[in-house]
Amino acid sequence: MSEPVKQRNYTPLVIILSIAINVIVAVLFFMPKYNGDVSFNIYILPRFNAIFNSFTFVFLLAALFFILRKNIKMHRRFIFAAFTTTFLFLLFYVTYHFLAPTTHYGGGSPWRGIYFFILVTHVFLAALIVPLALITVTRGLNMKVEKHKKIARWTMPLWLYVSLTGVIVYLMISPYYPGQ
Repeated sequence: MSEPVKQRNYTPLVIILSIAINVIVAVLFFMPKYNGDVSFNIYILPRFNAIFNSFTFVFLLAALFFILRKNIKMHRRFIFAAFTTTFLFLLFYVTYHFLAPTTHYGGGSPWRGIYFFILVTHVFLAALIVPLALITVTRGLNMKVEKHKKIARWTMPLWLYVSLTGVIVYLMISPYYPGQ
């Protein structure tokens, strides 16, 4: 007989992280840009972010593959890997947007409309995925399987979309980074 999983109340952590992450990202767009010298090429950071998003996408697909085969141990490992690459993405994203001037998309029609559609849906869903992913993982950690499955049906496709569109946005805007 296995021991019951100790139920933890993650709600305060989920709320604090969801608000803090989204506020920090929002504040970046309104604060003045850093004017000092930076000792490295900051335009490498968006490339790393695309790599982190790519890994997140692959890790999420692997997590989905394993849960469909009822392999909870591997599912959990790939979910934690996706959280790790998402966290690294967030660190590099905040660093880049604190240091770099705004990059504008310079492509013409019809790509401009497609780019902005992808960007707007990506940004909106990225803000939404923060609490969704945190709630989903905490329900899984507490082994609230039915509640976990119910929200994961929404979280997984949205998180896959956000990670994939992050790469697409990078590929569409990367020619317009200085020095590229």
